[in-house]
Amino acid sequence: MVNCSFCDGPLVKGTGLIYVKKDGTLYNFCSSKCRKNTLNLKREGRRQKWTPAAKKFMARNAQKSEKKTPVKAEK
Repeated sequence: MVNCSFCDGPLVKGTGLIYVKKDGTLYNFCSSKCRKNTLNLKREGRRQKWTPAAKKFMARNAQKSEKKTPVKAEK
């Protein structure tokens, strides 16, 4: 199963768009919204709050920050 190059969402076989750049790089997109954000607006999927990739990225960073915070002991 292939994932979208922008939002990292799963693509069902037979759906979506495939974009090939001149250098041979393949991009798979689930919708025109993802295609426009990547190619026209030059955005990164993990920085957009509505994408599954961003939700994974934020959850990973939240777990790291929880581990780093020291717990103060009461006297």
